[in-house]
Amino acid sequence: MKAGRIALLHLETIPGDVERNRYVLVEAVKQAASGGAEWIVTPELAVCGLQFPQVIGLDWIEPQPDRWMQHLCGLMKHLKRTLFLGCPERDGRRLYNSVFVIDAGGEIIGAHRKINVASDSMSWSSPGHDATPIDCDGIKAGLLVCSDAYTPNIARVLRFNGAQLLLSPSSWGPGIHGPNGEWEDRSRETGLPLIVCNRTGAELTLDFSKAPSLVVKNGDRLLSHTSDRSAILALDWNFSSMMPLSSGFHAEYAKA
Repeated sequence: MKAGRIALLHLETIPGDVERNRYVLVEAVKQAASGGAEWIVTPELAVCGLQFPQVIGLDWIEPQPDRWMQHLCGLMKHLKRTLFLGCPERDGRRLYNSVFVIDAGGEIIGAHRKINVASDSMSWSSPGHDATPIDCDGIKAGLLVCSDAYTPNIARVLRFNGAQLLLSPSSWGPGIHGPNGEWEDRSRETGLPLIVCNRTGAELTLDFSKAPSLVVKNGDRLLSHTSDRSAILALDWNFSSMMPLSSGFHAEYAKA
């Protein structure tokens, strides 16, 4: 795989409105695929929003793949696309904030459970322990779920384990605890490009309308985009040089 299109689903996610969020996700995936995207990335917890426990609690979270995830696997097989999906999961008595990778054959080929969960909004989630890149179309992608990028250790382990680029599904907007150079630092320290799929919208106490989706390399922001509406951000990517082929995102508003 020398070049391909990556789409970041920079979506407004409604906390606790799982049915609505799932519908929006499916329609955005279809829209991104119709635009030629081969890899499609969602924000962190795109299925349920960040502050969902205050709205619907935790009992609805199921082991994965649940029925809806199986439907999504079928969709990816039909579309022949690879999806990086932010979705919670249940494993026995433990709950995890996870990102699942569904390949173009409709198979779940890997998952990353968020490791840095020491915050009030993540009190429901057990920490993951594994930082292993996932082989996607011959490219080893290392996953950092939002604040996994807050400290250097996880990115360094991913790099040591062979990651060729870092993908970070996030729900991280500006503010007192907003990002302050962490993405740039992780890229500089590892020498790897870092692609951040952030989100928009507002939750109970958080505003993501100015949260950027980014491409960072060697500590520099090469591409950046914020939106006050759900948008699909596409970029053409050279997987040999690990550089974007375009000087900006091709952005279009989500139709759903």
